[in-house]
Amino acid sequence: MKMLLTALPNYLELCKIKVVALIMLTAIVGMFLSTPELPPWHLVILGSIGIALASASAAVFNHIIDQKIDHKMTRTQNRPIVKGEVSTQSALMFGLSIGLIGIGILAIGVNLLTAILTFIALIGYAVFYTLYLKRATPQNIVIGGAAGAAPPLLGWTSITNSVELGALLLFLIIFIWTPPHFWALAIHRHKEYAKVNVPMLPVTHGLPFTRLQILLYTILLVVVALIPYLTKMSGLIYLAGAMVLGFGFLYFAIQLLRQPDNKKLPMRTFGYSINYLMLLFILLLIDHYIPIHLQHLIT
Repeated sequence: MKMLLTALPNYLELCKIKVVALIMLTAIVGMFLSTPELPPWHLVILGSIGIALASASAAVFNHIIDQKIDHKMTRTQNRPIVKGEVSTQSALMFGLSIGLIGIGILAIGVNLLTAILTFIALIGYAVFYTLYLKRATPQNIVIGGAAGAAPPLLGWTSITNSVELGALLLFLIIFIWTPPHFWALAIHRHKEYAKVNVPMLPVTHGLPFTRLQILLYTILLVVVALIPYLTKMSGLIYLAGAMVLGFGFLYFAIQLLRQPDNKKLPMRTFGYSINYLMLLFILLLIDHYIPIHLQHLIT
């Protein structure tokens, strides 16, 4: 028992708990947005457990595949596998186990469509992105972003057992958000990526070009984030919040261009991007239920 408790923090680190937490926020919002009323709680619980375990499994495989370059990068050199605190074999068995359990829960307790889509997303991130795309093209994060954008779609299908327009819109928001979010980090760590021969955009095309791409993608994101209101999926509460959050993201993107020598700005932009996505999805949820609650009070 003592050994298990001692090893637990290392295995939790393999799962990238903070990343999984953001993933699960978007997935759960997808569940609640899929229906005008409250979704069935058993589907919310089982869907959340299954998606979380599959996401954690993908993170574990990322640690396993990237361990050689993790050893050379300051940001990742303290990861459990790199430090020898968890063996590659143990991590592999752990990743396979939680992945299979997660997919199994979705297939048996939720629906087969969600299980299949979750498996595709897991393979897309753990194998297609981490093993191939990451080392093959500077567009790695753009193409591979499809796997990272899947959680709200998976949450939606957990409840409806169908892929609908609203689910695809949530997917699109995260898909467009991913490049400016990650490229801000890549600017900060561009020397480390160059050292391990990973062709991130700042390495292959330079920092000025990457800053411009961040701005262009941020402009596109601000526009895409308005579509829920334009399609009447969301209302004025969401619209107001999305515009404020979007202008904040634009501010950081513009400052990245105007202050290229500001060493702290890329990580501040990266941090804001995380808060942006989190708050945007919370706004979607609030806007979805407040009008329904008010209608019940009036009637």
